[in-house]
Amino acid sequence: MAPKNPLCLPSLLLPLLTLLLPQADSGSFVVDRDHDRFLLDGAPFRYVSGSLHYFRVPRVLWADRLFKMRMSGLNAIQFYVPWNYHEPEPGVYNFNGSRDLFAFLREATLANLLVILRPGPYICAEWDMGGLPAWLLRNPKIHLRTSDPDFLAAVDSWFKVLLPKIYPWLYHNGGNIISIQVENEYGSYRACDMNYMRHLAGLFRALLGDKILLFTTDGPEGLKCGSLQGLYTTVDFGPADNMTKTFALLRKYEPHGPLVNSEYYTGWLDYWGQNHSTRSIPAVTKGLENMLKLGASVNMYMFHGGTNFGYWNGADEKGRFLPITTSYDYDAPISESGDPTPKLFAIRNVISKLDGDLLAFLDLLCPQGPIRSILPMTFEAVKQVFQGVLERNMKRNLFLTGKMGAKLDVLLENMGRLSFGSNSSDFKGLLEPPILGQTILTQWLMFPLKIDNLVKRWFPIQLLKSSHPQTPSGPTFYSTVFPIFGSSRDTFLFLPGWTKGQVWINGFNLGRYWTKRGPQQTLYVPRPLLFPRGALNKITLLELENVPSHPQIQFLDRPILNNTLHKTYIYSLSADVQSTSEPMELSGH
Repeated sequence: MAPKNPLCLPSLLLPLLTLLLPQADSGSFVVDRDHDRFLLDGAPFRYVSGSLHYFRVPRVLWADRLFKMRMSGLNAIQFYVPWNYHEPEPGVYNFNGSRDLFAFLREATLANLLVILRPGPYICAEWDMGGLPAWLLRNPKIHLRTSDPDFLAAVDSWFKVLLPKIYPWLYHNGGNIISIQVENEYGSYRACDMNYMRHLAGLFRALLGDKILLFTTDGPEGLKCGSLQGLYTTVDFGPADNMTKTFALLRKYEPHGPLVNSEYYTGWLDYWGQNHSTRSIPAVTKGLENMLKLGASVNMYMFHGGTNFGYWNGADEKGRFLPITTSYDYDAPISESGDPTPKLFAIRNVISKLDGDLLAFLDLLCPQGPIRSILPMTFEAVKQVFQGVLERNMKRNLFLTGKMGAKLDVLLENMGRLSFGSNSSDFKGLLEPPILGQTILTQWLMFPLKIDNLVKRWFPIQLLKSSHPQTPSGPTFYSTVFPIFGSSRDTFLFLPGWTKGQVWINGFNLGRYWTKRGPQQTLYVPRPLLFPRGALNKITLLELENVPSHPQIQFLDRPILNNTLHKTYIYSLSADVQSTSEPMELSGH
């Protein structure tokens, strides 16, 4: 539970916004429609919030990221809850370790940050299948995000587990959650099923009560199908959009109450094969300042993007299939590796210009003075056979010849289920069987590959050395070990000449690399993943296509998201071979 006597953070370094701390069983957060504002414990209030996803940041770094957000002048955070992250199989729930949502809420409490929660069930978030579990697709006739009884039964089952756990954390119960979003940008979805939205609203009310503020979020074009009477309507837009026009449209659906931009875009996502997305600092700060002058409440998406570790990235369909990169840096104010950027300091300066009454509560907040708190691979494109590669957007047919009795092996890789687009039922695997002449090939042996489990068991094992390792094409594991002088630091893994695959550090899945496609060239390696002071670290690569003639890896002191300058530390690898190790000094943060 959130503590009744909240801790305070330093108030001397940065200007902070008003944060009236909850009193157990007496707090309130409501809409004052008469004066177009929020009231927190009866006092006028507006939030300046930032998005941070606990599932994209290692647990040991949660406190660091939250502290930096609070010190940037924010008084709230906003985050999603991905259903598929917590219910990997029907009826099997995981709230442990990095999935301990409630530990994250405790860290937010320690950082004096209120919480705006977005539990879905669909979240988009550039996350695999928009947060919906892939096991829903075992029912081929299911209609996602609709009032289809099969879908609603699964949703009800999940929320009857999640929402009662959330209930004690609601602000009026002494927690830090001030509002909860229902669904996510539903107006952008083709179904426009109001019975579905009404069902969700009723379910949330039944499980959470009438005191919590429930709201919706949509882009301007989605307000018609995304809003619902009884749920507070908010909008999302970025620096390039017309603020006056967008808020005027919002007023048609929510005539009275505070203006709210629930996703003000500080940057943008990246797709494999395209340039790294950026948003200019002047554009972001000008738009933010204009909204704050109107008295609007704002959430900046993202304030810290993080990383799509493992296989969790989503994909878009915008005329063609667009898988999302492993890095979710987002050109956010706090970089992927947790560093403050010039954009952060510019945003902080904008917040510091707010009227003094927003800062008047610092003495009340900190009466004791400041203290500091510190898969299976049934996946997207048929990616690798011995004689070629098929890819959803590029090459859909591959013609092979062989002798009678020859064996055909097909490895399929999930490039991310659709998190946004025309069809969320994005089934993975061989959707149509291969044909030999006019004959459909049958009697397949299918092996769901639990590669993460293999790597975790494998990485401490000393492998037999080969004096003349070959350089194969096709899926191949590579590995080496290396010690680090002194303490470890954040760093970035660069794989020059490699094509595409997956990387593990000490058994932790860093995510996908796709050096050949870009724009992302490096993978963020958080400091806590590395063993310091001479202990051996193990790196494992699964290269799916082609390796360089002289395989090597490099650790850099900064990311290459779109060809930036960097310092390098080079290390060589051999296929299925334990390389001779030498100590190395990692440059980083």
